[in-house]
Amino acid sequence: MQTITERRHYIDWVRVLAFSVLIFFHCAMPFVIFGWEVKNPETSLGLSRFVWWLHQWRLPLLFFISGVGIHFSLRKRSVISFAAERFVRLFIPLSFAMLFTIPFQVYFEYLQTGRIKSSFAEFYPSVWKFIPYPEGSLTWSHMWFVVYLFVFCMILLPVFALFKIKALAGMKEKLADFFSNPVLAGLLFIPLMSYYITLFLKYPEQQSLFDDWFLFVFSITILLYGYFLGGSDRFWKSCETWRYYFLTIACICIAILFYSYWWDLKIPKELNSSLYFYGFLNALHIWCLILGLLGMAKKHLNFSNAFLRYANEAVYPFYILHQTLIVIFGYYIAKWDMPILPKLIILMLLCFVSLVLLYHFIIKRFIITRILYGMRIKKREIENSNQQ
Repeated sequence: MQTITERRHYIDWVRVLAFSVLIFFHCAMPFVIFGWEVKNPETSLGLSRFVWWLHQWRLPLLFFISGVGIHFSLRKRSVISFAAERFVRLFIPLSFAMLFTIPFQVYFEYLQTGRIKSSFAEFYPSVWKFIPYPEGSLTWSHMWFVVYLFVFCMILLPVFALFKIKALAGMKEKLADFFSNPVLAGLLFIPLMSYYITLFLKYPEQQSLFDDWFLFVFSITILLYGYFLGGSDRFWKSCETWRYYFLTIACICIAILFYSYWWDLKIPKELNSSLYFYGFLNALHIWCLILGLLGMAKKHLNFSNAFLRYANEAVYPFYILHQTLIVIFGYYIAKWDMPILPKLIILMLLCFVSLVLLYHFIIKRFIITRILYGMRIKKREIENSNQQ
């Protein structure tokens, strides 16, 4: 198997664009019919339909890209150093966010619902009682993705160690080449479909890690797909060559899903033919859409520029902070007498501008904030710190 040795810029682009979709997704949440931290008095059914579709594939795409990142990370370091790096870049930012930024989300949610009327200073000590939300104030909220990713990395360490062995590493390469065939790659949707049939109803998505088997198994499978396939040049070339076929299949599935399920947001509630059909269509849609998007990125986004270099470093701090800012701004914007669209646009602008300012002038400039927001520490920054 031949692998590309230079940096794959299209992977960076997918990561940046996927997290951008995530920020839009959460900016839209105050205005949809589903429950969320803060809510606008008026909601939009059309926006709700669109958000529901985004919800199907946005995190699976990120888990796949995370699996690809794990593959390349383990090429440069031992399993032990990989585990230490994941602890620093995942667990430390998670702990900091849960204790010092996410409490703002809980505060403004409780304030809007009338559960509390106190100031934030009076509310904040309740976080240190370590009573889980919703009974208490401690939650990982949108950082559930980081929780799952950290747990996946830790429990899969034996697997990663095994595939460090030269003979097994060769088998991994052959397996990736085998599934580079577009038909065989497409058939990888079958395990995902089986989870709908066996786990979807019994374990509805909670993002709570415990008793959340549908989301847990679905996500770890997608991550393993990324880990096993993402290093294969043949796989990426296959995605590029067959991208329109994958996207066509995904679009057909999307049309049927909207017609049969999503237009009225009626999701199967019983184990019957309707659930089987839904599981088949949605699993096929998610996987083919991922393959098609990867192929489009490989074809059109294999380049770098100043924006990508800046955004690729900023994307993780943006992710950590964005929902807290959206909840704070959303709480006040929801009170305005204004249609949904301008509210949504203003919320997105406020969120983006605040993220840029906080990142550019604070987070990226100090070693401690870089650590707390999961950024890499470069040697020259350590040297500069020692000189100060």
